[in-house]
Amino acid sequence: MSAKVAVVILNWNGRAVLEAYLPSVVKHSQTDWCKVFVIDNASTDNSVEYVSTHFPTVGLVRLDKNHGFAGGYNLGLRCIEADYLVLLNSDVRVTPGWVNAIIDYMDSHGDVAACQPKILSERDNSSFEYAGACGGYIDRYGYPFCRGRMFSVVEKDKGQYDDVASIFWASGAALFIRSSVFDEMGGFDTTFFAHMEEIDLCWRIKRAGYKICCVPSSVVYHVGGATLGAENPYKTYLNFRNNLFMMRKNLAAKGYVRVMATRAFLDCLSVLLFAFKLDFKKAMAVIRARADYARSKKRYPRSGVYGAFPECFGGSVVVKYYLFGCKTFEKLRSKWK
Repeated sequence: MSAKVAVVILNWNGRAVLEAYLPSVVKHSQTDWCKVFVIDNASTDNSVEYVSTHFPTVGLVRLDKNHGFAGGYNLGLRCIEADYLVLLNSDVRVTPGWVNAIIDYMDSHGDVAACQPKILSERDNSSFEYAGACGGYIDRYGYPFCRGRMFSVVEKDKGQYDDVASIFWASGAALFIRSSVFDEMGGFDTTFFAHMEEIDLCWRIKRAGYKICCVPSSVVYHVGGATLGAENPYKTYLNFRNNLFMMRKNLAAKGYVRVMATRAFLDCLSVLLFAFKLDFKKAMAVIRARADYARSKKRYPRSGVYGAFPECFGGSVVVKYYLFGCKTFEKLRSKWK
C-alpha cells in the first residue's frame, strides 16, 4: 500500500458517517498519486463491509480492537507507505483541490513538517469549525485556541484568515504531515487514547525545529463531535488529563513550577464553574483528571530546556477572554506578548 499521498480515515462503528462523507473524499482525493485508506478499530457495525463493497479502491487496514485515535493511527499507519500522510476525520466533507493546495505548498517548503486546511463547519458553512478553524495556537498555561475560534466563540469566515500562517498546532481533523516526521516523532502518544494527541505531536514537532502551517486555500467542512460530543464528561476528562500530560512533557524548564501552579488554580476555577452550573459530572471529570495526572505524571520525567515559540501566547487567554473581552483571534493578537 504505497503512494505519494495517503489520505487516511480512522473508523470505529461509523458506518453512517462513512456513508455520508467517504464519497466526497474518494471523489476529490483519489488519483494515481493519492490513495484513500480506512483504518478500522474493530468495528461491529458492518463499516468494513460497507467500504469494501462500495469503495473497492479504498485500502482497508483492520485492527484487532479499538485502540483509540492515537493507537489506531500508530498501528494502522505501519501498513501504509506514503511520503505524506493526511489524517482525516470520518465526518469531514472535502472540496476539489484540497489535497493539491497543501501538498504543493509542502513540496516547496521543506522546513514545513505539518499543515492543516481551513476547517469550516458542516452545520453552518459560513462559520469556522471549533476543532481547528484556521490554525491552532496555545497560551502559557496550556489553553488551546484558533484563528477563528476562542473558547466557545466561533467566528464567521469572512476571508479574514485567508493568508498562509505559521501556527502552533494543526487540527487532527485534517492533519497533513510528512511520514518521515511522523516516524521521527514516534507517532502519537498512545497514553492519550483520544483528544489533545495532535497538539502534543505538534509541540514535539516544533521542539524539533520544524514549522507547522495553515494553508487556507485548501478548504474542508467538519461536523465535529462524531465520536464524543461536547457534552460528554469523558471528553472533558480526557481533555483536562491529556492537556496536563502534554504540558508536563513539553513545557520549558524555566518557570515550569509557577506555570503548573497557576494551571492548578485555573482547573479549580473550572471545577467551581461546572458546579455552579450544576454540571457535577463535568466537575468530577476535572477532579478525576487532576488525580490521574498526579498519580501518573512520573511516567513523563522532565529533561532538557525547551524553547519558547512565537505561536505561543505568553499570557493567559482565559484572562484576556473573560476580563478584557478578547473574543476573537485578532483582538487577542493585538495584545500578543
